[in-house]
Amino acid sequence: MAELLQATAAALSLLFSADPVLWHIVGLSFSVTLRAVVFSAPFAILVAFALALGRFRGRRTLISTFNALMSLPAVVVGLSVYLVLSRSGPLGSLGLLFTQPAMVIAQAILIFPLLVAMAHGALQGAERRAWETALTLGASRRRAMLTLLHEVRFGITAALIAGFGRAISEVGCSLMVGGNIRGYTRNIPTAIALETSKGEFAQGIALGLVLLLLALALNLSLGLVQGKGELR
Repeated sequence: MAELLQATAAALSLLFSADPVLWHIVGLSFSVTLRAVVFSAPFAILVAFALALGRFRGRRTLISTFNALMSLPAVVVGLSVYLVLSRSGPLGSLGLLFTQPAMVIAQAILIFPLLVAMAHGALQGAERRAWETALTLGASRRRAMLTLLHEVRFGITAALIAGFGRAISEVGCSLMVGGNIRGYTRNIPTAIALETSKGEFAQGIALGLVLLLLALALNLSLGLVQGKGELR
């Protein structure tokens, strides 16, 4: 018990003393995950839009598939991306393995089904007549799409927040394709795993507190966004 209290006190000291190593890890995590969300979101929204308003064979199967893939294990995504980017893989010549871009790609793939499923749910809850009316009034398909997206902006924002939370807390993808290189690919989850395995609990606890506070902030933001999207 005394050891735990001592480690916690050291963790708080690291947090409040602006330890450069710790806050570099935090900054890298936010940077990689934000890029993954920005990269994945436009494609996910387009797919969700097609699934919500399109009428084509296999549509229901695709919807069920994306819903099932929401719980896709991070380690499976990491392994798949590793095999593709390794020297013997089809994209091995790009030299992306054990780099931040590889982590961005893996996280973007990981959250893609979640973004599609949540954006699709938001779009399905929208009034289809808004789309049809916009087209009837002479709006282009692009303009009509933007109008509908504005109607469901709170649901889309909730999807982005959930995707960010899913990506920044995963360890499988980042560890397999990033390599946990200090100062370059070491993010919060991989640093926690490394420091704990070494018996150095102070930094692990400090980073865990950052993740905990982030989770609370994301949940609070998600609740506020969903509340604003309620019908009055």
